[in-house]
Amino acid sequence: MLDVVEIQKILPHRYPFLLVDRVLDLEPGVRAVGIKNVTMSEAHFQGHFPGQPIMPGVLIVEAIAQLGGIVLLSQEEQKGMIPLFAGVDKLRFRRQVVPGDQLRLEVELTKARGKMGKGVGKAYVEDEVAAEGEFMFFLVQGNQEN
Repeated sequence: MLDVVEIQKILPHRYPFLLVDRVLDLEPGVRAVGIKNVTMSEAHFQGHFPGQPIMPGVLIVEAIAQLGGIVLLSQEEQKGMIPLFAGVDKLRFRRQVVPGDQLRLEVELTKARGKMGKGVGKAYVEDEVAAEGEFMFFLVQGNQEN
């Protein structure tokens, strides 16, 4: 299990854009399960939407992608790299995510070749799928500070 301090040793993301609060299960280079706690104090809820706060779908996708980044960057040979989106396929949103929800994120890498790769990811609220899709990425050298 990784807490937010340990996550920041792996990912280059920082507040307010770090969207993974905890990693429950991790197989480096293979798969991970993580948590994103959705709270009303997040700035995007001020405008999305006043009186009916809904987590933007792009942030749900980003949370899934960040967990995928943890899967990649937890491998010794990938330390210091930054995972970037190369594409998203078959993305579907299945339910709204609102303050008070806890997203359970699941990612599995399905293909990796050199600096490119592919994976599948899902975000759940309880046992209900909120979003799912296929994600493509490529790795670039970064200047990560821990």
